[in-house]
Amino acid sequence: MFLIAQGTTSGHIQFDNCNFENGHIQVHGPGTCQVKFCTFKNTHVFLHNVPLCMLENCEFVGSENNSVTVEGHPSADKNWAYKYLLGLIKSSPILLPTEHRDFLMSLDLESRDQAWSPRTCDIVIEGSQSPTSPASSSPKPGSKAGSQEAEVCSDGERVAPTPESSDGGLSPSGEDEDDEQLTYRLSYQVQGPRPVLGGSFLGPPLPGASIQLPSCLVLNSLHQELQKDKEAMALASSVQGCLIRKCLFRDGKGGVFVCSYGRAKMEGNIFRNLTYAVRCIHNSKIVMLRNDIYRCRASGIFLRLEGGGLIAGNNIYHNAEAGVDIRKKSNPLILCNQIHHGLRSGIVVLGNGKGVIRNNQIFSNKEAGIYILYHGNPIVSGNHIFKGRAAGIAVNENGKGLITENVIRENQWGGVDIRRGGVPVLRSNLICFGYSDGVVVGDEGKGLIEGNTIYANKGCGVWMMSSSLPHVTSNHVSYNGLYGVAVFSQKDGSGEFPGGHGAQENFSEDGDAILWETELEKEDDPLRRSVTIALVESNSINHNGASGLFVQSSEALQVITNVIHANGDRGITIVQSSQLTRVANNSISCNRQSGVKVEAQCKVELRGNGIYDNRGHGIITKGDSTAVVENDIIGNRGSGLQLLPRSDTKVLKNRIHSFRAYGIAVRGRAKALVQENIIFQGKTNKTIFQQITNNRECIMQNNKFLVFKKKSDTWRLVNPPARPHLENSLRGSSAAHGGQKVTAMATRITARVEGGYHSNRSIFCTIL
Repeated sequence: MFLIAQGTTSGHIQFDNCNFENGHIQVHGPGTCQVKFCTFKNTHVFLHNVPLCMLENCEFVGSENNSVTVEGHPSADKNWAYKYLLGLIKSSPILLPTEHRDFLMSLDLESRDQAWSPRTCDIVIEGSQSPTSPASSSPKPGSKAGSQEAEVCSDGERVAPTPESSDGGLSPSGEDEDDEQLTYRLSYQVQGPRPVLGGSFLGPPLPGASIQLPSCLVLNSLHQELQKDKEAMALASSVQGCLIRKCLFRDGKGGVFVCSYGRAKMEGNIFRNLTYAVRCIHNSKIVMLRNDIYRCRASGIFLRLEGGGLIAGNNIYHNAEAGVDIRKKSNPLILCNQIHHGLRSGIVVLGNGKGVIRNNQIFSNKEAGIYILYHGNPIVSGNHIFKGRAAGIAVNENGKGLITENVIRENQWGGVDIRRGGVPVLRSNLICFGYSDGVVVGDEGKGLIEGNTIYANKGCGVWMMSSSLPHVTSNHVSYNGLYGVAVFSQKDGSGEFPGGHGAQENFSEDGDAILWETELEKEDDPLRRSVTIALVESNSINHNGASGLFVQSSEALQVITNVIHANGDRGITIVQSSQLTRVANNSISCNRQSGVKVEAQCKVELRGNGIYDNRGHGIITKGDSTAVVENDIIGNRGSGLQLLPRSDTKVLKNRIHSFRAYGIAVRGRAKALVQENIIFQGKTNKTIFQQITNNRECIMQNNKFLVFKKKSDTWRLVNPPARPHLENSLRGSSAAHGGQKVTAMATRITARVEGGYHSNRSIFCTIL
């Protein structure tokens, strides 16, 4: 047994191949030291204001406190050995990355027998069945495969079979009929917001297929990241304070503790079976390159009180708490790490913590891959976050963050989960193949959800609570298993956090009180726009398994300038809306059932929409306060507009055409004001419009009736042109995406005018 207490204040200490047990080494600046091939058993190395120190190929075992403490800013005074050590460090082989080493470090430790390159540009869809199937090919309950008969749903909702190509621009025209029984042929084109990621995400997911990522979402190597980030390269190349290289820290309390403006660089070390690996506090800076950190009983790397530096190329796994814990205004750069198989979250940012989290692989953690709370506000970009047992990213308890251009896939719960005051900016991410919803905005969650591709999740594309006032804009939401966007007032168990990410981690470590709620930053965030009503704006919502938009809410909601196309149920379903739901300037087309359905006791305004070529009715309503104003309801297989018993509807200034059925159908004692509409006839061999009788509560005034005569007659949708009209609707951040515009053009209808305006009696409605 060897016991030593050794110190120096201005000289130089050098140890080579020594054993230390139950001892203490202390060096004060401007003193320096060099230690190689030594073993430290319960021995503490304390470095205070040391300008330069080297610890290489040493083993630290069984420490009762920190194995190495680096305290204070490196002294500006240098002793005689400083230049010698600096030259030795610069001449020794460095651990800066090369392309070859990046490949070796890319082993997916979930299955070490397979090399997984960090620059992979493919996602392979596993399993015998895709997460969703195309909406157009999914038979609904009660339907008969291959049947060409129209289906009649509850409340008389009609679902007509359509060729699979009906997603295109021509409405079905009954080509098997002769010229004497011609129907209108409506030519139009629907152009939704172009998906951010291009062609691979336009079609349905196919089992075993490989989806190629665009270059903006491909992981760069550490070498590439350092080449393009000069500040990160400068940090990685810097030599100041203590250099710890190729050492083993094991079976003790702490590894390295850097405090009070200290500086330390750690390369190629192993930290295992410790309480924590590295702590960096009080304005200190660390550089960590290519270390292995695993089986810590708390967090692997812990930064607080404005700690910072560079954490790059490390392998951080199987830790009991977060792999990296950032709090109290710490602001590190976390780059190109693998953070995985943690028993809690991969990275936690809280207590006004910041940081840049970029180009990491974060996977197979038990809780959220990245967890942001208590006013944490990091920049999270270019990461691949996948196969987590909870959410990919969770933002709550007033967390913020700019979350951009990440690939978030195959997580058990929401790809991104926002609630309890969370207010992030979620922009241009790919959120796909999740086993639940793509994005969840729960109780008191807020934020801007903009320009994301939300694709092939087994639940909803976006699940949100209207009371949370989220702003959902310019997203491409497609091929999800349930609703494209679902809006609720509450959800069973919404207060619960599935997968454990509602449980509190050890956020009050070392006895600190959780005071971060009171430490609000004062400056306004220019990325966030004030929203007073939940807003679903300028999205492309298509080919989802159920309705494109589902609303069951007691709060106000605005749904404007969206393309809602080819979904497996209705375009929009509103089953509860005790406050006004405003649906304006949307293109709603080619959905498997009706374009819009409004249930009883709902307050809904439908204005300026283009509702085209849906397989059921254009609009079907039971609502007791529904306004249908200035819409184009054209080419739907059922009635253009169906008013059910006990509904109360204002139908004003619409243009309505039904493919096979009635322009407007009134069932039972519906109350309605039908005024100044233009109605196009469907088939020439059928009287599809009849006068209403015995219903004094249905008032008809000044409606125009257009009758088809012969092919040569033409009539155009002008003054105004075909709806929706979007040139003045896009605003704010949505208008910034020049390529993401929503247009629908109806070019020509073969028709002529017969008759003119009619008085309070009409010939185009019927009681069924």
